Amino acid sequence: MTTLLTTQDIARIVAAHGLPEVLRQLVAGIGAEFRRWPEFDKVPRLASHSRSGVIELMPVADATHYSFKYVNGHPANGLQGLPTVMAFGVLAEVATGRPLLLSELTLTTAMRTAATSVLAAQALARPGSRTMALIGNGAQSEFQALAFHHLVGIQTLRLFDTDPAATARLQRHLRDVPGLKTVVCASTAEAVQGADIVTTVTADKRNATILTPEMLAPGMHINGVGGDCPGKTELHPGVLEAARVFVEYEPQTRIEGDLQQMPAEFPVTELWRVLTGQAPGRRSDAEVTVFDSVGFALEDFAALRLMGALAAPLGLGQVIDLIPEMADPKNLYGELMRSDARRLRAA
Repeated sequence: MTTLLTTQDIARIVAAHGLPEVLRQLVAGIGAEFRRWPEFDKVPRLASHSRSGVIELMPVADATHYSFKYVNGHPANGLQGLPTVMAFGVLAEVATGRPLLLSELTLTTAMRTAATSVLAAQALARPGSRTMALIGNGAQSEFQALAFHHLVGIQTLRLFDTDPAATARLQRHLRDVPGLKTVVCASTAEAVQGADIVTTVTADKRNATILTPEMLAPGMHINGVGGDCPGKTELHPGVLEAARVFVEYEPQTRIEGDLQQMPAEFPVTELWRVLTGQAPGRRSDAEVTVFDSVGFALEDFAALRLMGALAAPLGLGQVIDLIPEMADPKNLYGELMRSDARRLRAA
């Protein structure tokens, strides 16, 4: 049997534990999986692009579990009352192929993306960072803001979005958070002034230059989240040239991240190598670092495992007949006829 976790189940998990604690556990869980990176069978995600967006499948597996995520990215969805990103995922047993968990991943993806950003910042940003510029104040922004406030210690957020209504909504959601100050700015250039960390999380599916070299300051850490498919970027190539660049999974980021603008020989470091001590992270207070984050299947693997573990003690999740359970596993036709007969009797 397979357990189904709905959006309501995920909301109840967050209500029971509090968002900061769920984010903390996601950071720990994702970090633990990254530290055993060589144990996983990894491939870049499979993408189907259209004029309006992209639909992707993101698989990964170790010797025990296999997971995949179905996810889209359609920037104009808001005009139709739909989220820009919608997702669900499956966690399965490698030994049998049996699906153990089917879960929503729209809400969970927002949390795991913020948790991954924090994981990278903990390794790469200057200790004592207290001010962050948040460029792009859409659906992901609250999660990034709260994750960096609670888990990194950010006290001041400098906000900019081309849509003032998005910034106003973000301010409303954050106004009662103790110890967090928000400052609305008129441009990206204004927002990054005095920022220890700059997070870019814009949604337009196009090559853009949200952050340019003249906006950089010594010691800045850039958390580039929005550039996550071919033809979509946020950082001017000069920003990458001025920094040390870190990525999740290099073969995928070279296709989808801001890294797509750079030559094949441009050097990058995969984050797992920093987390395991095989490569240095930040080398000085003056160094500029970039985390070119596109999202990787291992983060969803960790999130699925965590949400399943948090749901069980709360009695959450519905057991569903996703796969037939039969006395004779070879008798699929007989199972179909019995199921049809049961349906007719119920009618």
